[in-house]
Amino acid sequence: MLRIFANWGMPKPFKQGWMRVSEIHKIFYQEVGNPKGMPVICFHGGPGYRSNIWTAKKFDLRKYRVILFDQRGCGKSTPQGEVRDNTTQDLVDDAAKLLNHLGITTKVMVFGSSWGTTLALLFGEKYPQKVQRMLLSKVFLADKNSRDWEQKYSAWFYPDIMDEIRMVVPDREKTAAFFDKEISSDDLQKQVRAVRLYGRYERVLGSLEPKLGDESVTEEEVNACRVMMHYAANGFFMAENEILDNINRLQGIPAAIFHNRLDMVCPVIGAYSLAKAWKGVELAVLPSEGHGSKMLDDAVVRYIQNLY
Repeated sequence: MLRIFANWGMPKPFKQGWMRVSEIHKIFYQEVGNPKGMPVICFHGGPGYRSNIWTAKKFDLRKYRVILFDQRGCGKSTPQGEVRDNTTQDLVDDAAKLLNHLGITTKVMVFGSSWGTTLALLFGEKYPQKVQRMLLSKVFLADKNSRDWEQKYSAWFYPDIMDEIRMVVPDREKTAAFFDKEISSDDLQKQVRAVRLYGRYERVLGSLEPKLGDESVTEEEVNACRVMMHYAANGFFMAENEILDNINRLQGIPAAIFHNRLDMVCPVIGAYSLAKAWKGVELAVLPSEGHGSKMLDDAVVRYIQNLY
């Protein structure tokens, strides 16, 4: 039987605050669980999203010290939506700085979801000496396959939605750059169009009844999409095949990957390619649809509860 680790209700942090990571940025962090437990650092999805304290409920909070933080420009980190001084390498190094800030010198479990798996993998490759185990859900390698899926092949399943985007940007290769420029402009109408057409496309890919939507656009959504488009337009600040080309740095680190078979946001080929290259990693492909599902979450929780 699947045990629910946390008490009913929202987990409560025992510590939270902000840490300055550059002249511009301060990142928000919080810790949940047992201050003396196994430390787990969590990388949230996006780029542009925020951490979610409910992530901590995947862990037995009597045994684990769960560390959550909002990446630069995201959530409660300040300034929100700021893209200066904001690269993938910065985010990876911020995690290492945060562990030092919290006085954690032992190896940690690394958890990542979606874009968070990208950062988790890069963190592990740069700081393997800090990693005790890795747990990845919904793998995103930020490589050419990922870009081609979003900009080209996903249109095989969502041609009606893609046609709306192509009416504005005919050249698919220029999609991210075009909307990055729009959302960074001072023109509110262009910002709103960027959010509705491109910023919400991931939501489209997660639905069998997709709509771009005419609902209002909030300032927080604009800020989140500004960060996302900044990363997409810059190739996520990564070399092509960067993760797989350096996978040898993770050899020997215990790890597990969980992915839905019918994930239309991050196709399962990314998780499969990673598992083929990473000797010894466990791969669980769930017979479920969507970028997330109860089946996927339950599988992650079962894995965690059987660790210790």
